[in-house]
Amino acid sequence: MALTINIYYTGKNSDALHFAEEMTASGIVRDIRNEEGNLRYEYFFPMDDKETVLLIDSWTDQKALDIHHKSEMMKKIAELRVKYNLKMRVERYYSEKQED
Repeated sequence: MALTINIYYTGKNSDALHFAEEMTASGIVRDIRNEEGNLRYEYFFPMDDKETVLLIDSWTDQKALDIHHKSEMMKKIAELRVKYNLKMRVERYYSEKQED
């Protein structure tokens, strides 16, 4: 069963956008996308809320996500969230595996 997590990062003065830009420029996004079990790691920007960034983060299963949560990258992400003073709102979705 795959799982998808939507994380809404909200700040002030475009801080959420700067967070996403630094996540990408620093290589953290690339490294997460290369982790075993990662299916998707993409940022989106809601048109009606310029101070929020949506991250859609998908994993093959809970085990892959648990390994990611124990990685060094999580420490770096937490440090950047503090640097940019962001609040988070999280939604979690499960999907059945589809057979071809």
